[in-house]
Amino acid sequence: MSDAAVIVGSCATPLWGLTSAQRITRIFEKNGVAIARPDALPDTGRVFLADARFAFDPAWVVAMKEQPSVLTLGGRVVLANLSAEHAPAALAAMTAGTPWQAAHGITEFAADRGAEIYNHELRKRETPFVRPLTPETVPGIERDSYYGAYKGVTDLLTKYAWPVLAFHLTRLAARLRLTPNMVTAIGLVLCIAATFAFAEGWYWSGLAMGWTMMVLDTVDGKLARVTITSSKFGNLFDHGIDLIHPPFWYWAWAWGLAAYGTPLAPPLFEQMMWAILVTYVAGRLVEGAFQRLFGMHIHVWERIDSQFRLITARRNPNVLLMTGSLLFGRPDIGLLLVVGWSALSFVFHLVRLFQALLARMSGKPIVSWLRAA
Repeated sequence: MSDAAVIVGSCATPLWGLTSAQRITRIFEKNGVAIARPDALPDTGRVFLADARFAFDPAWVVAMKEQPSVLTLGGRVVLANLSAEHAPAALAAMTAGTPWQAAHGITEFAADRGAEIYNHELRKRETPFVRPLTPETVPGIERDSYYGAYKGVTDLLTKYAWPVLAFHLTRLAARLRLTPNMVTAIGLVLCIAATFAFAEGWYWSGLAMGWTMMVLDTVDGKLARVTITSSKFGNLFDHGIDLIHPPFWYWAWAWGLAAYGTPLAPPLFEQMMWAILVTYVAGRLVEGAFQRLFGMHIHVWERIDSQFRLITARRNPNVLLMTGSLLFGRPDIGLLLVVGWSALSFVFHLVRLFQALLARMSGKPIVSWLRAA
């Protein structure tokens, strides 16, 4: 890891409410790199250089921090991770805005020539954005940084249904100086309120709050990434809610069927609740076992796993089933569909876990298809 980072030049144009220097400082602090002055370069170790006149995706820092490398745009060095020996020459070229020829052994990522990296956190191969930071380029950079924060492998609603809506809400939240945890807290209130509404049979009211919460569940994560404010607490807060609340929604939905007029017989009610709980917990355990055994999410092993993630029985696809059934006045059918789809999804992932184990036993390496793409 680099010993220090130097911010070169200056730029008064704000991005997501941050100055360029503030944003770059946050990026390096997230990666455990201290900021140094340009006139105080360390004599040993490794040095990051970042041109404040450009905006770049934080993923570049993550990809570059383990190797001597430079990120270039139009021949100019925008970001560099170099030894103390090579840093002064690169610093001079970056300050002057002139090209710099990387020495042998230094990897060049030429962004304008389609240089790609694998983003482990977001589970996708990509060419992250890097662009000059000017008032004219800010709208485009904000779009690039927002869409760049999307996971490559996720459910169909998050990927296709509301990116545009969530983008405008993320931009609004940034303008209002809301923190990601504030957005998560609003989502938690809506989540709890939706649970009580479902239990009373007020399904449309509950769905209105539930769908809003689901959109905000995208907004808080994107806001954290674009403003470089991710934290362990925020991650635990957000993912803890995501992990815990779905079974409560399904239970409340089942309980509210009597008030709505489509009650379940007591034995069926109990059987369905157990089926949902067992498949939900077991499915999460299978996913956790795969990640522990193979060091990656089960959804990124092979292409079919990523495709199945679009519709697997997580909260968003399940709520889509429940909403569709309510349109026909049969919320009970929606719950039956959730039970069946949860069971099928669990079986699919369990089979994939055993297939991966068998593949490894036969000597086949278990690597993500995204890394090999």
